[in-house]
Amino acid sequence: MRKGTVIENQDILPPKSTIGIIMSSRKITILGGGQAGLQLACGLLHKGYQVKVVQNRTPEDIRSGKVLSSQCMFGQALQNERDLGLDFWTEECPTIDSINFVVPAPDGSGKKQVDWNGGLDRPAQSVDQRLKYPVWLQEFERRGGKLEIREATVADLDDYAATSDLTIVAAGKGDIAKLFERDLEKSPFGQPQRVLALTYLHGMTSRPDHSAVNFNLIPAVGEYFLFPALTHSGPCDIMVFEGIPGGPMDCWKDVTSPSQHLERSKWILDKFLPWEAERCRNVELTDANGILTGALTPIVRKPIGRLPSGRAVLGLADAVCLNDPITGQGSNNASKAAKIYLDAIVAHGDQPFDEAFMQATFDGYWNYAQFVTGWTHLLLQPPPLHVLKIMGSAQTYPPLARRIANGFDNPLDLFPWFAVDEEADRYLQQLAE
Repeated sequence: MRKGTVIENQDILPPKSTIGIIMSSRKITILGGGQAGLQLACGLLHKGYQVKVVQNRTPEDIRSGKVLSSQCMFGQALQNERDLGLDFWTEECPTIDSINFVVPAPDGSGKKQVDWNGGLDRPAQSVDQRLKYPVWLQEFERRGGKLEIREATVADLDDYAATSDLTIVAAGKGDIAKLFERDLEKSPFGQPQRVLALTYLHGMTSRPDHSAVNFNLIPAVGEYFLFPALTHSGPCDIMVFEGIPGGPMDCWKDVTSPSQHLERSKWILDKFLPWEAERCRNVELTDANGILTGALTPIVRKPIGRLPSGRAVLGLADAVCLNDPITGQGSNNASKAAKIYLDAIVAHGDQPFDEAFMQATFDGYWNYAQFVTGWTHLLLQPPPLHVLKIMGSAQTYPPLARRIANGFDNPLDLFPWFAVDEEADRYLQQLAE
């Protein structure tokens, strides 16, 4: 497809049409067609705005490419999609009904030192973004949005800003990312804190009771998450490996093929998590592109980007607040950021989208995201004593296990007791009474 063309609708959409369009004169351009950008774009269309999404990959590029994420979305994020009529996979996607937390015994016996399960008040779900985004891109166009396929430059962004009432950056690397200055007070890490790998599988032996995010914490090695999902070829399971750099789970650099990736995944489980390895005796990759490795540096950037012309653009979601996936909040953050930005834009009425509006809109999101970021940063570092006490005590107190589990949906409920040792002691004492 040639640069800058607007793609044609393809007949891949589910038979669902619930959102009406009332056109307005206000024009908004969004760079980035991912969770935050597309959710916001569809919400704005519903509210009557003229919306353009600039995206560097076609639906077919995404559909046939490598997996993008693990994207376990919890109750509120899923509700945000339902509210916009974007929940096309609710019935066919497996549910995730709990969080199961395990720490192996330190003696190498292959036994569990900590093991508890907390039920989720609202089930979570994970839809392969290779399945989701192509449909959302087409749905955005069907609802009246304009989709432009282009590897946008800073100059392109300046052109969009000149003809739009508001320009939002929800993606971007290189020079576009550099538009947003790193916020040093909010960004304590200068390098990746984990080496990451994803493995999408068919043939996993199911849990005996109900589905869960299996969260295995291996001290001094890293973390392993496993949960059911939906991909092109139907229900599957996703392995997420988070290895401490330089440790034994930092072991992907010499992997050169999908089959080697699968064997390395199974080797980690055989070595550290035999109960998880037992479920994987008959697994196979969902497809050759169902693997991913890499690393990211957690960062918070200032939300206003300055273009060469002097015009300003507003950063959204990962473009300005990127967390390590250890707490599974990436897609959830994106969804919640899109909802907050949508509400702020609509509430602003006909007033100009000036820099005061941009800063206030991000601040509204940061009022929430600061807790997610703090929680994520806490788990990336050696756990303090009070966190060890909390996670161990959840074996004894089922209400505590359930509260921790539902913190993945509402991280604000983890504060202050999860972050402050005195508050943790007070809460644990209440549970013991």
